[in-house]
Amino acid sequence: MAPTRHITVRRAHTNNLADLDLDIPRHRLVVVVGVSGSGKSSLVFDTIAAEAGYQLGETFPPFTRNRLPKWSRPDAEHIAGLTPVIVIDQRRIGGNARSTVGTITDTWTYLRLLYSRIGTPHVGESNCFSFNDPAGMCPTCSGLGEVVASAVERFLDLDKSLADGGIVLPGFGHGGYWYSLYADIGTFDARTPLRQWSEAERNALLYGGEAAAKLGRRTPKEYEGVVPRFERIYLHTSDNLSERKQDTIRRFTRSQTCPECDGDRLNKAARTAVLLGRTPGEMSRLEVAELLDLVRTIDSAHVAPVVTALTERLDAMVKIGLGYLTLARPTTSLSGGESQRIKTVRHLGSSLTEMTYVVDEPTVGLHPSDVESMVELLEHLCRSGNSVLVVEHDPAVMARADEVIEIGPGAGAAGGRLVFQGTFDDLRRADTPTGRVLRRRALPERAPRPATGSLTVADARRNNLQHLTVQIPRGVMTVLTGVAGSGKSSLATELVDQHEAIVIDQKPVSTNRRSTPITYTGIAPAIRRLFARRNDVPASLFSANSDGGCPDCKGTGVIYTDLAFMEGQEVVCETCHGRRYTPEVLAHTVDGLSIADVDDLTVEQAVSRLPDKGIARALEQLAAVGLGYLRLAQSLSTLSGGECQRVKIAKELREVAQTTTYVLDEPTTGLHMSDIDALLHVLDRLVELGNDVVVIEHNLDVIRRADWLIDLGPGPGRHGGTVLFEGHVADYTGYDTPTCRALADASE
Repeated sequence: MAPTRHITVRRAHTNNLADLDLDIPRHRLVVVVGVSGSGKSSLVFDTIAAEAGYQLGETFPPFTRNRLPKWSRPDAEHIAGLTPVIVIDQRRIGGNARSTVGTITDTWTYLRLLYSRIGTPHVGESNCFSFNDPAGMCPTCSGLGEVVASAVERFLDLDKSLADGGIVLPGFGHGGYWYSLYADIGTFDARTPLRQWSEAERNALLYGGEAAAKLGRRTPKEYEGVVPRFERIYLHTSDNLSERKQDTIRRFTRSQTCPECDGDRLNKAARTAVLLGRTPGEMSRLEVAELLDLVRTIDSAHVAPVVTALTERLDAMVKIGLGYLTLARPTTSLSGGESQRIKTVRHLGSSLTEMTYVVDEPTVGLHPSDVESMVELLEHLCRSGNSVLVVEHDPAVMARADEVIEIGPGAGAAGGRLVFQGTFDDLRRADTPTGRVLRRRALPERAPRPATGSLTVADARRNNLQHLTVQIPRGVMTVLTGVAGSGKSSLATELVDQHEAIVIDQKPVSTNRRSTPITYTGIAPAIRRLFARRNDVPASLFSANSDGGCPDCKGTGVIYTDLAFMEGQEVVCETCHGRRYTPEVLAHTVDGLSIADVDDLTVEQAVSRLPDKGIARALEQLAAVGLGYLRLAQSLSTLSGGECQRVKIAKELREVAQTTTYVLDEPTTGLHMSDIDALLHVLDRLVELGNDVVVIEHNLDVIRRADWLIDLGPGPGRHGGTVLFEGHVADYTGYDTPTCRALADASE
């Protein structure tokens, strides 16, 4: 029997897929395109990847299967030609405080092996250089590099006396459990504001011990200062901390560098080892590109295989645009785009073949000049005998694909169909949403709007910023550009810290499955009131989380059963059949629609079908940011980072009441080229309302429409952090910078 040459999908109905039939070639780079919400992810992730993951999981015993990623089987009649799938998405790697760039890429594993073999003095095996192993971790911070310390300056309100609540800590104020141990011992004046106390008196109150003895007043024999008592109760306990205790710890402590290891995470013996004149901690703080140059100088035959493996991994990180990172960088601090590229690097050294790699928008966070390197990595995976499916909006990636598949033509119910399959050249001639956009000329530059003032970001030194002082014009749209790691986000963070600003980023809007677009944007009460007025009943009936919810499923529509070591089972509630409400509630309608029918409407459908102008105006904000395809009751936990960001923009458009400075981080993420026009109109509206809009962006259409441009660089990390250009986009010509070259190339 001849080997299968295609992934075959027949009659797929997952989400909005409309009876989709498709044959996708294997061992090829295949790019799937389409407008936002067209069904690209439903095909690639929720159908192909889900079925492959489900079938692979079924080969393991129940105990093991319960510890693997959970895949729901897709709604399709037949899927064949699948191989094991590896998903490289944009979800942040996250991890715990012990997870770093070095550990997640295995580069730290290779490096500590080198220290154990050729480092001097000889300390021991490689685990002696692991901060996750008792043999290597610093005993003071347990290998975290940081310790929790009391934020003593937050403990007291100096304008109040003890009787008025001068000790801010819970339980220490008037009437609190420990109040009498300070106010009633005769040592301190409980009625005088703390600001009027001497420094010695305040130190005695806070620290007790020697500070209290120096005060020269009698204190009880077992007197304990506020700080040691707080630390004993909150920081030196090993029991499970209540939510209240955890909140107190967050409010009254801070993380600070470990005083013993100075952030190196390792014990004293490991910190004495030297390789190429540097300790392990010093090596971990070098940028990857610098570390690569250093490691290449090791010429010992004894460790040649280790050096080769390490240089290959470091070189891949440099090529993929991550040369500015350090191995000590916590994975929790990585952006979605950085996380995705890290995941890609992890698979480059694999000798596995016949795998299917599913990649979600790999160019997110990449400057146009870095896209070529990412595409080369995807092609490398193909040449190694694998299939690569990419969801992407960037024409530069489409142009390198062996085949392009377009799903559409529209979003939601208007999408889910195959509208094109072929080469990129054929797509440029096709009468499809993507084909039409590819043929159009670039969006024209426009005359910049005049600024109404300026905000000064002074002496910015965060991360790699080199004492920058820049003027951010007010009342216009400013775009921050530059290669990944050049300092854009650092400058934006400085702006937020030095001036009041609202950050609209791509972090999840909510992890609560009950949170939906209408609850987040605040229009759910208006919909409930509409039903209440029309039916003369209480509005609370029309909340699935309140009086109207199905009692058996608590208004969720599903029943979850925990099956211990087997995979938990989630089934549609047999009482409400997934409708979430009681039959009595569903009997009440507005223009023929029950509240459950309204929940199933898309935003665009609801705008035209709900007879309330206030609701329609609010929903129009969601449609304006390209989210008209979302269902009103769709859980926000299912949204991508780009969709989350646009939901936040819609909320701001509805609530803006006074001029504000908005900072947006790559708002074009997840947007089809045809949707960028709509996004620009939304940003223009924010400006027209008198707001300042600052956008971090790589998209050239957005850059061209900026009123003011600030380009950072010239390179990433220590090679960046300076301003290459600030001014009008039309004046940015003739500069030998990545952004200037990209603008020039795109205009040819």
